[in-house]
Amino acid sequence: MVDVLSNDLIELGKEANRIKEEKWGKKVFFVKNIHLNYTNICLNKCKFCAFAKDEGDDDSYSMDLSEIVKYIGDKGEDAKEIHIVGGLHPHHSFEYYLDMVKAIKENFPEKAVKAFSAVEIDYFSKISDLPVNEVLKRLKKAGLDMMPGGGAEIFASAVRRQICPEKISGERWLEVMEIAHKEGIKSNATMLYGHLESMDDILDHLEKLRDLQDKTGGFVAFIPLSFHPENTFLNHMKPATGVEDLRIIALSRIVLDNIPHIKAYWVMLGEKTAQVALKFGADDLDGTIVKENITHSAGAKSKEGLTLEELVYLIKSANLIPVERDSFYNEIRSY
Repeated sequence: MVDVLSNDLIELGKEANRIKEEKWGKKVFFVKNIHLNYTNICLNKCKFCAFAKDEGDDDSYSMDLSEIVKYIGDKGEDAKEIHIVGGLHPHHSFEYYLDMVKAIKENFPEKAVKAFSAVEIDYFSKISDLPVNEVLKRLKKAGLDMMPGGGAEIFASAVRRQICPEKISGERWLEVMEIAHKEGIKSNATMLYGHLESMDDILDHLEKLRDLQDKTGGFVAFIPLSFHPENTFLNHMKPATGVEDLRIIALSRIVLDNIPHIKAYWVMLGEKTAQVALKFGADDLDGTIVKENITHSAGAKSKEGLTLEELVYLIKSANLIPVERDSFYNEIRSY
């Protein structure tokens, strides 16, 4: 195997692409999905976040259940998946989140609900005085199908204390995910890079994910997230370059040999870099993603959603096969 720390980006990419094609051939997956960021009011003050607001800020918001149902009906008629994450609201009870999932499932039973990061689940446990496994059981009964992978950021404690000191630890994130997997809830996993982390921190993060995957098999996909510094407390930093983005994608595919899918998250990478990443180990472009607010708050220049036709064009013009999927990678249609 090529040295994962090799300075030769092309060789790294070739190895990652070889592994990807052994698993999936020329297929590239995507899903019709809608993002629901139900509130930007958050108790945590992560330095890398441009989305979170204090209650009472002019641009703060929190959606009630009727607004959530209307939003999905208006924006996500064709969506197969509803991706839900939000801030840690200081006044919502756990019942609010249960009622949210129930209302969505009652109104849109055909759509998969992929909701609440490990950070949110830990918070629900605190405000409900219930253990994490009971929180997850109740959410699953309400209609939760899957969990997103957010909140992992970088596991290295020294860096984590600098960028998100109020967030749960990396160890706690892994613990919550292990419990979710044991409860039969599949999830994604993420890593935020391009801020204060070192290459050793990146490798440590990937190895911890690989170890948990060996234990539970519950991760469906891994999404490397390229940090956007604009409008954050770290706005003095420069964003990752395209070369760095491609290196991390390739490295992820090589190290995480036991996680089936690697996503090129076009919202953070931009459409063109995400397309090139399909030759560097990524096999998934995520989806239509209507409408993501968190990254765009930090200055992302990508579109606020792609059409099915645009996704198909990106994939086909890379000489690859577009495959529409559901949340669990069951294939719906090839284009």
